[in-house]
Amino acid sequence: MSLKAVLFDMDGVIVDTEPLHRKAYFKTFNQLGIEVSEELYTSFTGASTKKVCDTLIDRFNLSETFEDIALIKRAHFKDYFYNDEEFDLIPGVRALIQHYYENGITLILASSATMTTINMVFEKFELEKYFNGKISGADLKESKPHPEIFIKATGMANEPIENCMVIEDSTNGILAAHRANIFCAAYKSEHTHNQDYSLANMVVSDYSELEIDKISKYF
Repeated sequence: MSLKAVLFDMDGVIVDTEPLHRKAYFKTFNQLGIEVSEELYTSFTGASTKKVCDTLIDRFNLSETFEDIALIKRAHFKDYFYNDEEFDLIPGVRALIQHYYENGITLILASSATMTTINMVFEKFELEKYFNGKISGADLKESKPHPEIFIKATGMANEPIENCMVIEDSTNGILAAHRANIFCAAYKSEHTHNQDYSLANMVVSDYSELEIDKISKYF
């Protein structure tokens, strides 16, 4: 038994798009002429765009449709994605990806984001060549914490689960890896709040801790 494949989550692990979504949403609220409290915005965490838009339409009695609002939000998000100076890869992740790649580890992306967003990230940061496959949770029947995405990812990597490791940052993602019986390393950054790491096999706050020689005792 040895480490042969690493399954990466994307948001919070490779990039942090949360600040971009936040800016895009608040610009959208502004455009719709509504005041969304911090408390209400926080309640949207992890919800789909549709659920957020439906809540806003209901709460503020808006005449716009879900499609109208989603279109506005998407345009603002795209603008920030390509033009926001602060938007970058999470510190240390490119070096870790290259380290695995150079050591012949199969890399699969298993993210709840849409394939459009995944492709935007891969293109902007030139990650395509390192990965053997990409799975978007948006295309699956079940979403995390259901283990479907990670089971599919091990199949794509063509490796038994005991030779795989998941890198996750959220309660739902860690639970999904746990339910799939895959070794899970949780990444904890200063931006991570209120996530439960108790089911992770290890917790790191620096990606250099996940280099092959440092985790070999687990595989």
